Amino acid sequence: MSETEKRPVIGITQGDINSIGYEIIIKSLSDSRIFELFTPIVYGSSKVASYHRKMLNVSDFNFNLVKKADIANPKRANIINIHEHEVKIEMGKSTQIAGELALLSLENATDDLAKGLIDVLVTAPINKQNIQSKKFHFPGHTEYLANKFGAKDHLMLMVSNKVRIGMVTGHIPLSEVSRQVTEELLLRKIRIMHQSLIQDFAISSPRIALLGINPHAGDNGLLGPEENEVIRPAIEKAQNAGMLVFGPFPADGLFGSSNYTQFDGILAMYHDQGMLPFKTLAFDTGVNYTAGLPIVRTSPAHGTAYEISGKDMASPDSFRAALYLACDIYNNRLQYAEMTAKPLQISKQEIEK
Repeated sequence: MSETEKRPVIGITQGDINSIGYEIIIKSLSDSRIFELFTPIVYGSSKVASYHRKMLNVSDFNFNLVKKADIANPKRANIINIHEHEVKIEMGKSTQIAGELALLSLENATDDLAKGLIDVLVTAPINKQNIQSKKFHFPGHTEYLANKFGAKDHLMLMVSNKVRIGMVTGHIPLSEVSRQVTEELLLRKIRIMHQSLIQDFAISSPRIALLGINPHAGDNGLLGPEENEVIRPAIEKAQNAGMLVFGPFPADGLFGSSNYTQFDGILAMYHDQGMLPFKTLAFDTGVNYTAGLPIVRTSPAHGTAYEISGKDMASPDSFRAALYLACDIYNNRLQYAEMTAKPLQISKQEIEK
């Protein structure tokens, strides 16, 4: 780690206790070398964690129990108990208590994040049905965090070392996509991706590709008007604003060839249009990043995986990648803030050259 980088404190939510959440957390934190990069704090239950550890037959790993984030041991995997009572764990099942504890973990972690006691947030998978309550009435983490931290707009950005794909629309029916994709929405999402690629990924002049909605990107209006009437005008306005934005491209052609590698970010018009190629290219190592928020949050690009929970079959690669990416984005933001806060100083000798 360079002198300009800081070792962040990462808050980790436990997610659904009946899922693979603790398995991927424990597997990711079992290598002590990871503590050279960050200090992890799990918001969960030491008893639940112990149950999962024994089920995994991991003998050389233990959590360090702390009461508050500011006394975490930087060389250990720390855990804060968000509750003390006994909990019935039913692996692979969706239960009410699992949803309640997933929300309690998220609330505690985000409260500490807002107070500055942790630097970034990495969320383990939740069940989007059992977590619903009067306090949580959102489609997922992204919308909850946007509401919590007052973000007017945000972008679901799937990230791997091969590709970055953002979703213009999220968890909505396919029949609603065409109506919701407006020129204004596209420009908002383009701006978020453009700014994120600069400040979060340290790309000075990012190249962004937009996909079409219709087959063959509308085939010049033959297969639909959206490309000519909505997407191309948005691209033109973004270009006039100085952004390197291109398209619209047919999704099958862009991903079926190697052309997608020519772009730093790709905007898909709807959820499955972006998720299908992303998970094909990076299922085991992909990360879900919420761009446009004032805070840094990442998560693995998979769900609760109830079908393999408790079987020691879950790969920690995606969760580990989420931890690494959170560190990278945090430090990139620090460097960006430093660069934008300090004007470039040019010496008299350089001016005279």
